Amino acid sequence: MAVTAQVTTSSINGRILEAEDEPLLGATVVAVHGPTNSKYGSTTDIDGYYRVSNMRTGGPYTITISYVGKNEVVLNDIYLQLGESERIDLTLTDSTNALDAIVIDAVRDGIFDSGKTGTETNVSQREINTMPSVTRGIGDFLRKTPQATVSEGGAISIAGQNNRYNSIFIDGAVNNDVFGLAGSGTNGGQIGVNPISIDAIESFQVNVAPFDVRQSGFTGGAINAITRSGTNEVEGSAYFYLRNESLAGKTPVGISEDNREKLDDFSANLYGVRVGGPIIKDKLFFFVNAEIQREEEPRPFDSALYNGDSSIADINALRDNLINVFGYNPGGYENTITELNSEKLLLN
Repeated sequence: MAVTAQVTTSSINGRILEAEDEPLLGATVVAVHGPTNSKYGSTTDIDGYYRVSNMRTGGPYTITISYVGKNEVVLNDIYLQLGESERIDLTLTDSTNALDAIVIDAVRDGIFDSGKTGTETNVSQREINTMPSVTRGIGDFLRKTPQATVSEGGAISIAGQNNRYNSIFIDGAVNNDVFGLAGSGTNGGQIGVNPISIDAIESFQVNVAPFDVRQSGFTGGAINAITRSGTNEVEGSAYFYLRNESLAGKTPVGISEDNREKLDDFSANLYGVRVGGPIIKDKLFFFVNAEIQREEEPRPFDSALYNGDSSIADINALRDNLINVFGYNPGGYENTITELNSEKLLLN
């Protein structure tokens, strides 16, 4: 039996030095996650190196680096990306030679970055909230990944591979379409249902060729999403999305209104609500997201376009026979309506 899981946390690492670039043993590094006041810490080793693992993604973090007899350094508004390790190197000065101010400038190099572990793209919560989305699915946000293409039907191809070679993880658990029927590769994708509400995602990462041995189980790409959690503040939102025949059409808007061709009546409604907050402040939190999807799409039948071997009379005779002899009503085939009803609930 093989068990695989993806990275769901972030980390920081670096080296702390003192005067004359000597390694500083025993310096304390403490990181505080602002929204939840969660604390993470470590100390430097004999060579001055430290690493703080299993940290929550996002931020902002306040990072304090201190040592007895040295000037304390405080870094504010530090944000961490999913699956990445932020490197912070510092040189602490003696407190007897205190300066009026310490300014630390850090610039992330998107090309030469020692913290990168292969070809990857991170999508933060801010980008999720600001990027336009039509389907309210993960595929809408893969446009930020150069190696990914999403077809009109929602099929996701990463690095030119078939969607069946991708892996989708939610909080480290595999969420693939087991039967391989969905173009999106997700559970429920074959009928147009997303496995999780976008409003419940904190951030996600797209990996194409990671160097990290912890990330495996795919030959195309890995889409790794983590869900939101509550904070020390009670926060929530409610949303509603609507599409119908008045908001879509078959012909471009440049054509005169008299010559435009309208779509048949349809409706696509999406209702959702989320709320999160503290159960025990600074220690225990909750997050709830609920989403309801209701869609109705007409499936008109035009007998003039029918090319089957049986006539319309034969089809009607078969239907009547099923009803009268077997007591089974197969339903109609003219002007039918396809319904999509979905309910999702997430509790963290």
